[in-house]
Amino acid sequence: MDFAWSEQQRALFDAIGRMASAELNGDLIQRDRDGMFDRAGWQRCGQMKLQGLPVPADYGGLGCDALTTVGALERLGYACRDNGLIFSINAHLWTVCMPLVAFGTEQQKRQYLPRLARGELIGGNAMTEANAGSDAYSLATTARREGDSYVLNGTKTFVSNGPIADLVMTFATIDPSKGPSGICGFLVETWTPGLTVSEPVEKMGLHTSPTGRLIFNNCRVPADSRLGAEGAGPALFTHSMTWERGCILASAVGSMRRLLERCIAHAKRRKQFGRAIGAFQMLSSKIVDMKLRLETSRQILYHGAWLRSQGRTAVLEAALAKLHISEAWVQSCLDAIQIHGSEGYLTQGEIERELRDALGSRLYSGTSEIQRTIIAAMLGLPSQG
Repeated sequence: MDFAWSEQQRALFDAIGRMASAELNGDLIQRDRDGMFDRAGWQRCGQMKLQGLPVPADYGGLGCDALTTVGALERLGYACRDNGLIFSINAHLWTVCMPLVAFGTEQQKRQYLPRLARGELIGGNAMTEANAGSDAYSLATTARREGDSYVLNGTKTFVSNGPIADLVMTFATIDPSKGPSGICGFLVETWTPGLTVSEPVEKMGLHTSPTGRLIFNNCRVPADSRLGAEGAGPALFTHSMTWERGCILASAVGSMRRLLERCIAHAKRRKQFGRAIGAFQMLSSKIVDMKLRLETSRQILYHGAWLRSQGRTAVLEAALAKLHISEAWVQSCLDAIQIHGSEGYLTQGEIERELRDALGSRLYSGTSEIQRTIIAAMLGLPSQG
């Protein structure tokens, strides 16, 4: 496996880094405090087609392979401190764009992908319900076929991008008695009559990425809004989650690099007891551990993306990446706060926000416990059922 970047890839990454550093970090402390989504930043990313990194060029995207995509998102995470904006881009990419690429009809692709890739439309994901989180297929939202339409009823919670989305990937069952085989995915435009979108809910972190509820009350959508065949929901969801788990924390690797560099600079500059604090072994060991987590995270991220670029599904590798990087990101944030002491605890230092944002990565896209369950099953270990 050769992870050396070409001149073209390096030029793309450098362009992303320059733009993000200059244009995506403004007034971030206040925007985080106010829970304000950076729509101008979203549109600027759309001008570079970052919302369409892996979307084929024929449909308006950049046509990047998986390895180039995670490299680009890593650079974005390094240069952009707005983890909420990046999370919204990831939700848009993995739960709407890539399912459309894989399962969409030609009409659906032509209708939506170019505008999604340019950021003119915002995609959201509506899978989770009050009683269907980790047990995703226990959903209660129904889709009843009536002629050339489906009528949707139910409530979705924790909808990523829900309050700002234009197009939401919605999962519903056409027959609860069929279990997972009755689940379908639908592309629902959020202005459709019968769909109510809530105000953003308050969260511990990722304040700049709006999350909300969607309520479907006899919401009628055209039959051709269904993505894939009836009952294809599990295949659609698995495809989406494999891409998401394998790629969504690429930006976290960039964030860990940024935190490491900041901690090294602080450990050299800050003096206590007459010498730089980096000379104290207990502190320098934390920095070494941060470096180790960064390198192992990058390798596991790139390995999974390389497999996808070779046409392999990489389900196991995606779960490993999601588990390892999320845990590594949280621990590196904790170490960065400890290294900076009181400065790290202050809002103005911006490290405490990094920790709040990182903690969510252990929950979304399948909790760390779910990733361990997936990995154990793929290793052939006996199930607990």
